[in-house]
Amino acid sequence: MLRAPREIHLETVPDPRIEKSTDAVVRVVASCICGSDLWPYRGIQDVREPRRIGHEFVGIVEETGSDVGTVRVGDFVVAPFAISDGTCINCRNGVHTSCLHGGWWGSPDGGSADAGQGEALRVPLADGTLVALPDQPDAALVPSLLALSDVMGTGHHAALAAGVRPGSTVVVVGDGAVGLCGVLAARRLGAERIIAMSRHKPRQELARAFGATDILEERGEEGAARVRELYDGIGADAVLECVGTSESMGQALASARPGGMVGYVGVPNGAELPIGQLFGNNVGVRGGVAPVRAYIPELLPDVLSGAIDPGLVFDLELPLDRVADGYRAMDSREAIKVLLRP
Repeated sequence: MLRAPREIHLETVPDPRIEKSTDAVVRVVASCICGSDLWPYRGIQDVREPRRIGHEFVGIVEETGSDVGTVRVGDFVVAPFAISDGTCINCRNGVHTSCLHGGWWGSPDGGSADAGQGEALRVPLADGTLVALPDQPDAALVPSLLALSDVMGTGHHAALAAGVRPGSTVVVVGDGAVGLCGVLAARRLGAERIIAMSRHKPRQELARAFGATDILEERGEEGAARVRELYDGIGADAVLECVGTSESMGQALASARPGGMVGYVGVPNGAELPIGQLFGNNVGVRGGVAPVRAYIPELLPDVLSGAIDPGLVFDLELPLDRVADGYRAMDSREAIKVLLRP
């Protein structure tokens, strides 16, 4: 429970129960802390009243409503960070985060008051929201399956929005879990060369393991000049913006070649677009909140086969009763991403 900035508490709440025929109750096997959870934790986003928090989890279905047909009791399921019915026009167009009947975890006004950082929760619109695995997974796969609930799909969304394709030159701005998964996604899509912008040795090492060919520590115009130096004097075909600040967006735009594309997925906090710069350089910007529910069926086989291992972004695992320690570790950048076990 987030009660106020930097005040995370583990509290007892009523057990979840079926409220509508389209609901399911899921026992959480693993959840995690997201970089976007740090915005309200730090007070950058208002905390007007105590609320449950967390939007990434995997678990076991314990109960279903009478109208649930695609998941069954006992299924291991991945839950994306947005609730969606899978049937409205926006879902059919692949934009599940704009579902006409969906919503968000921890948001009773258009979603569910329940949230992922807990022991169990009620899942509205279970058929459209949850993705059931064909079999129970090995325990070693749980971190990578959990990554599909947000960061891997979000990195993939950035790469798609930026137009990454075989042979592309790529820059990834941001070395958090989403940025690192963006590196992995770009490699998976066939990028020829990938620059990861990072100043932190452990994150640099993971970026290289995920497919980065180059690491840049420079920032600002110096960083953009180094990108141009490495990419034919003009910049990258595709830039993935995975932070959301004005500085990171400026870095992304300055790193794209004329006619290039920036795919942005960082939750905006102060970032705005300089239309004149975009116009003058013919640089495109595309992206937004990632419809990860649309991507799980595509990415899941690669996780199950071991072709990708996005779970490596979890470099700290804690029991749920130490959730406050997990927030402190991510806030101080002592951890890339924290996995929580009930």
